[in-house]
Amino acid sequence: MAEFLAERGKLGEHEIAVLTDPARGRSVRIARRGATLLSFEVPSPQGTHNIADGYRDAAELDTRPSSRFAIMVPFANRIDDARYVFDGEPYDLQPGVEGDARAARHGFVRGVDFDITQLAAGEQGARVTFTTQAIRPGVHPGYPFAIDLAVTYTLDASGLTLEAAMRNVGKHAAPCFFGWHPYFRLSDSPIDGWELQIPADSFVRTDEAFIPIAGAGARASLGQAPELDFRTMQAIGRRELNHAFADLRCDTDGRARTRLRDPQSGIGIAVWQPSGVMLAFTADTVTRDVRRSVALEPMESWSDAFNRPDCAQAIRLEPGAERRFTCGVEIESP
Repeated sequence: MAEFLAERGKLGEHEIAVLTDPARGRSVRIARRGATLLSFEVPSPQGTHNIADGYRDAAELDTRPSSRFAIMVPFANRIDDARYVFDGEPYDLQPGVEGDARAARHGFVRGVDFDITQLAAGEQGARVTFTTQAIRPGVHPGYPFAIDLAVTYTLDASGLTLEAAMRNVGKHAAPCFFGWHPYFRLSDSPIDGWELQIPADSFVRTDEAFIPIAGAGARASLGQAPELDFRTMQAIGRRELNHAFADLRCDTDGRARTRLRDPQSGIGIAVWQPSGVMLAFTADTVTRDVRRSVALEPMESWSDAFNRPDCAQAIRLEPGAERRFTCGVEIESP
């Protein structure tokens, strides 16, 4: 009998994949809609606990409040004024829309029903791969590029790994990068007492719309903002975070680990990534359960990267080229 299990299930009319680690009492549920993680159950001293503050039912999965666990492709977070320039050509992601209604956030695939192309389990883990060809010229205004996207979730002894593969199947170079938007709820206790550690040497300065300011001045040393310095594990307190942290320091295995721990429940996790930026958000402006969870968002590049010369090389995907980005969640305690 396989140690791990991989099965299909349902959430209302939505098809989901369920990956289970019976030996360690862990399981994840992931919907075809948006390749969206719905739950991540782990054991706790009080019994099984769902550390994922995801969508609770099919209605939320349809409406996608707060972009919980969104797969963000071909861009993560915001594009300033929904406009950008690539290879000298200007593009408008919201033609005909003016004023405050203009907004481009979190990419194009949150509402897409992915295909499940692999669902398997064995002694070392359980895996599911979601694929889509939804990003095509003419489908999304202001983005005349063709990207094939595959997202693979793997549940193993250490936790959950997510790998995104983005392939440019068009005839022209395209701007494209990956981000993930998970929310973690380690317990029902207030997040003020939870402890956070981010292995970053700098943070990203933004304007009031959370767009990074222009130029090199956007990257600032944490020495200039001690209230944002989480290089040592400390309580979040009353601080409101909606900040990207850059210049991540990796451990010897090449992973930069952002750690979140609740001393009361004893649950601790590490969200890891090999590069990019980590955006931490204390959920102060969400539509439900304000400040009851913390979003830790590994991103391959910056918000508004399409408009930044210092991000141009990192997000450029040539015709026929494929780029992969891997991140994950390790369960560190209990």
